[in-house]
Amino acid sequence: MSLFEIKERIESLVKELNEHNYKYYVLAQPVISDFEFDKKLEELTALEKEYPEYLDPESPTRKVGGDITKEFQTVKHKWPMLSLGNTYNEQDLKDFDERVRKAIGSNFEYVCELKFDGLSISLSYENGKLIRAVTRGNGTQGDDVTNNAKTIQSIPKSIKGSGFPESFDIRGEVFMHRAAFDRLNNERIENNEVPYANPRNFASGTLKMQDSSEVAKRPLDCFLYFLYADKLIYNTHWESLEAVKKLGFHVCEHSKLCSNIEDVLEFIHYWDEKRFGLSYDIDGIVIKVNNYTQQQELGFTAKSPRWAISYKYKAQEVETILEKVTYQVGRTGAVTPVANLKPVLLAGTTVKRATLHNANEIKRLDLHEGDTVLVEKGGEIIPKIIAVNTSKRSQYALKINYPDICPECGSNLQRKEGEAVHYCPNDEGCPPQIVGKMQHFISRKAMNIEGLGHETIEAFYRRGFIEHISDLYLLHEKEDQLKEIERFGERSIRNMLEGIEKSKQMPFEKVLFGLGIRYVGETVAKKIAAYFKDIDSLMNASYDELISVDEIGERIAESIIEYFKEPRHKEQIEALRIHGLQFESVQNTIELASNKLEGKSFIISGVFEKYSRDELKELIEANGGKILSSISAKLNYLVAGDNMGPSKLEKAVKLQIPIISDQELVEMLQ
Repeated sequence: MSLFEIKERIESLVKELNEHNYKYYVLAQPVISDFEFDKKLEELTALEKEYPEYLDPESPTRKVGGDITKEFQTVKHKWPMLSLGNTYNEQDLKDFDERVRKAIGSNFEYVCELKFDGLSISLSYENGKLIRAVTRGNGTQGDDVTNNAKTIQSIPKSIKGSGFPESFDIRGEVFMHRAAFDRLNNERIENNEVPYANPRNFASGTLKMQDSSEVAKRPLDCFLYFLYADKLIYNTHWESLEAVKKLGFHVCEHSKLCSNIEDVLEFIHYWDEKRFGLSYDIDGIVIKVNNYTQQQELGFTAKSPRWAISYKYKAQEVETILEKVTYQVGRTGAVTPVANLKPVLLAGTTVKRATLHNANEIKRLDLHEGDTVLVEKGGEIIPKIIAVNTSKRSQYALKINYPDICPECGSNLQRKEGEAVHYCPNDEGCPPQIVGKMQHFISRKAMNIEGLGHETIEAFYRRGFIEHISDLYLLHEKEDQLKEIERFGERSIRNMLEGIEKSKQMPFEKVLFGLGIRYVGETVAKKIAAYFKDIDSLMNASYDELISVDEIGERIAESIIEYFKEPRHKEQIEALRIHGLQFESVQNTIELASNKLEGKSFIISGVFEKYSRDELKELIEANGGKILSSISAKLNYLVAGDNMGPSKLEKAVKLQIPIISDQELVEMLQ
């Protein structure tokens, strides 16, 4: 390569890796594997070493992690949270061992620990009390997530016992067990919310939620593994682990004290096989020199300690035969292709199916019937096809094309601009959609109808007892026919009918969520019900009114408007209303703190550092102010935060409406 090409390659790698860092650390949405990232980073490091004149100050080799998110207060780490050098091959570990021996001699031990696939966190304690929890951030400073961390049961809020420093930090990893991930992710899918790709993303997304009460609903766990204090009170890392375990900190029981590099390699080989039996994900092994004095002697590079390294396992891959592609229709009409595979053992389980996501994935892989495919089960919980071995493809193999019509009802599929998923529009006539809607309606987070399950809904639909959710409230008229169903006795029927009757008392937000409007999940339904108060106001709401609601974006607003345009949906709502379901929010009387904002109207838009939009709304209403749904000449103030919509700002400026910050709003009350 010429010098110009080398310079261009370095600039390209810097830009690409910084983008991947942002997606991984800030958005918790990685798009490439750790192995691919590390290989690109190795290439960049080698080029920068050979051509230092092209070194970019923003290079990912010069800093740790990504940028800081804006939702939380930024806190500087007292002890930087450095990342570890890592490798995928054993020779690098032997070279690391040789470097350590040259520096400190042969009289040392290693501690081997599992490398948890989660979110790094630093916990600060003073006088035995947890005072702060901070994410890694960029290694120098991170996000203060103390309120969220306090909801994690395995993190001690106070320490019992004695012998610990007056002030110290302890580092660890927040993660989610696979069973909890599967359960919660299935709930997201049922609620028509985007599922997380893996437990790490779910844990990261949870810890960065602004509402700690929502965080508390999600079962996060945390392993602690390194203590920092101004004065060392332990001589070795192993001694420190044993001590903090006695203080009540959750320390992984699978760590091991090793005498030499051969013991380390044996530990790595053992867990390469056994890791799939754990209840949580690991992606490698961390190796640390045990003695703290020797750690200090070895020191640090600008990015990582010289006394530690991580060995990362490669994602499990295996070849098998693609037998056929089938298509599943969900309750929202989304048509998802599924690869049916010749059964093969992968990562400790027999794999028969793999996700293909959408038509773009089939096209990207250029799939043909009977292809030999490479299947991976790494960070992704659901196996996926990552490549096709075209050398084994038959010359007569037919290309797989995504269908134009619904495999269940024959309707022409639709694909909205900017979306990757195809949808069947026949939501009132496509069997899986009809059944799926009713199953969603009765679910625990929606109407929570006891005595009714998914299989019962399917059985009732097949027999023609129910075709719409409103038909559930007519089942009492078919009691004699219900008794004819096998294994469905009088007691079961009575419990079910009582559960259906009881569901009529469920609040508006639950009914709204139960309707199954695309993109309207449980949280969004709650926000809408609180804002619009009743179904009629929602049905008549304009696009501008909808996007003025907290957490309602363009896609959700368009989906709601589209839903209520359909006469059959309105007919169902009227039928449910006649049956006695709740389509109005219970009005809570607001006790005025003052009348300082009486006669003044406000709109709140954007993201705020100290308050949520709901908190600001409550503050305004508690002091006599009124919240409007759209910007007009009648508006007195626009309370503006970060990331507010440009059209809203432009309209406010045009109408010369005063634009104030959350702090200025608070000052109006003082």
